Amino acid sequence: MIAAQSLGPTLEDFGNDPVWIVIVKAVLIFVVLVLLTLFNIWFERRVVGRMQHRLGPNVNGPFGLLQSLADGAKLMFKEDLIPKAADKIVFLLAPVIIVVPAFVTWSVIPFGPEVNFFGHQTPLQLTDMPVAVIFVLAIASIGIYGIVLGGWSSGSTYSLLGGLRSSAQMISYEVSMSLALVSVFLYAGTMSTSEIVNAQAGGTVDLFGTGIEVNMPGWFGLLLLPSFIIYVISMVGETNRAPFDLPEAEGELVGGFHTEYSGIKFAFFFLAEYINMATVAALATTLFLGGWRAPFPFSMIDGANEGYWPVLWFFGKVIAFIFMFVWLRGTLPRLRYDQFMAFGWKVLIPVSLVWMMAVATIRLARNDGDLNPTYLIIAAVLVIGLAALLFFAADGDAKDKYLENERKLAREAERDPDDAFAGGFPVPPMPAGGAVRGAAAPLEFNQGRTTVTGSAGEEK
Repeated sequence: MIAAQSLGPTLEDFGNDPVWIVIVKAVLIFVVLVLLTLFNIWFERRVVGRMQHRLGPNVNGPFGLLQSLADGAKLMFKEDLIPKAADKIVFLLAPVIIVVPAFVTWSVIPFGPEVNFFGHQTPLQLTDMPVAVIFVLAIASIGIYGIVLGGWSSGSTYSLLGGLRSSAQMISYEVSMSLALVSVFLYAGTMSTSEIVNAQAGGTVDLFGTGIEVNMPGWFGLLLLPSFIIYVISMVGETNRAPFDLPEAEGELVGGFHTEYSGIKFAFFFLAEYINMATVAALATTLFLGGWRAPFPFSMIDGANEGYWPVLWFFGKVIAFIFMFVWLRGTLPRLRYDQFMAFGWKVLIPVSLVWMMAVATIRLARNDGDLNPTYLIIAAVLVIGLAALLFFAADGDAKDKYLENERKLAREAERDPDDAFAGGFPVPPMPAGGAVRGAAAPLEFNQGRTTVTGSAGEEK
């Protein structure tokens, strides 16, 4: 037997707050995001330091917690430079364009249920709307303009290339991310963030018929596992984080789109990146991990989903995603750009489309009352089989191209073995013994007089 749990706020509970409560909520969200950014920077440096067998920041403040604040203060008072070739107005506006949407997206993120807030009953959420998730995606997309315009306005080739890479990368992975979210909309029947959290309330389950009732969550991360996996991969690409940090590839583009930025403008780019990390983590928590609801086994405790306790569960899940970001950065090498784009368009998007159609079919059958567990098994097998087929087909195609290229180089080398540039490698061979056609003649130094020895040994 499954008994429904008490639900949280719905759309009707929003829009009734006094203006002063709305202002206090907005200020609190701003302060929380700034403090969360300072913590995330410290957390990332400590975790990566631990992975690399070093300490990380440990001097400024207890456990080095004030190191991020010190770095921010340094950037605040650092000399601000503007390149001579830059478009000054766009150059100054680009950091603002990227950082403002990063804060705005949190206006529809639910932190908890209704609470007593300064004597007024109000949800722990600034606002909500019927298309809240679409609102988050739309506002987050504006941040792309900040990166593209920042790279273009710098007057630097490296910055321009970083901006172009970022626009192509973020748009591509937004497609797969959006398709992954469609399955959630179909299953929840709404696009409101608060009502999606309510749809994952789960219920009390009789454990194996023993009479022991267990409060089990109905997280979409378990029910819609392929959507969850696709979203997690897409959100790493969307935020330009390692191993997908191609717009900031130091080995190729110096620093990418923000190469020419310094001082507080560079800090804005940094701030936006870490807030966007928290945003996609909060969206994953809301849509797939039950939002502010307590995880099992804490959900068995009476009152775990009441009052201000849900704020703890919410930020615990968000920080778990942040740890995943740091873990990926510390363990995986950066991908090649063509591999990364091919993976998005040839693997993630097709799998997302097939899975979306499978979920739509299952929901239609369930609404008509004809749902059979056999349909679920068949659909799951088909989706997994198609995903494996696409993956191995793409992998086999890449291997075939690589082997064909190797055979082509080998044939060229066999046709002209003495050619220093045979096979397409522009590195002449070192002279060894006799003369090699195509190689530079060796130099000899004789009493301050430089001579060149030819193939016949004569002095030239």
